[in-house]
Amino acid sequence: MFKKLVPTLLIALTAVAVGYWFGKTTTAQAAENRVFEIRTYTTEEGKLDALHARFRDNTMRIFKKHGMTSVGYFAPTDEPLSKNTLIYILSFPSRDAAKQDWKDFVSDPEWQKVQKESEANGKIVSKVTSVFADATDYSPLK
Repeated sequence: MFKKLVPTLLIALTAVAVGYWFGKTTTAQAAENRVFEIRTYTTEEGKLDALHARFRDNTMRIFKKHGMTSVGYFAPTDEPLSKNTLIYILSFPSRDAAKQDWKDFVSDPEWQKVQKESEANGKIVSKVTSVFADATDYSPLK
């Protein structure tokens, strides 16, 4: 399982570093103890477009409502991941803040409605992998 996760994490971390290398953040925005959460969603067969639509139309907005900072969203280009995988990265001031933000998010009535409506024709996500990471001392993104 770890062998399958490594390429996904490398893609996500490289994309984040490249994006921020080109000035997408400032020192003021990057708190010293900020933590990143790298999430990988595997969808049920044929449900990737529905997941993208849910994020595009609702999830990102609801994340923002709860103080969850979206760093980036990534679609793998090589099969088989290109057919069923979404990778994204969130930023939080701390692990405690992440825990509270997620708690608030999943209990939000708006999110519960969005989730229920988007899964009217069946479950979208079959697996979620979450990895918390700190930026290294030499990372352009801190």
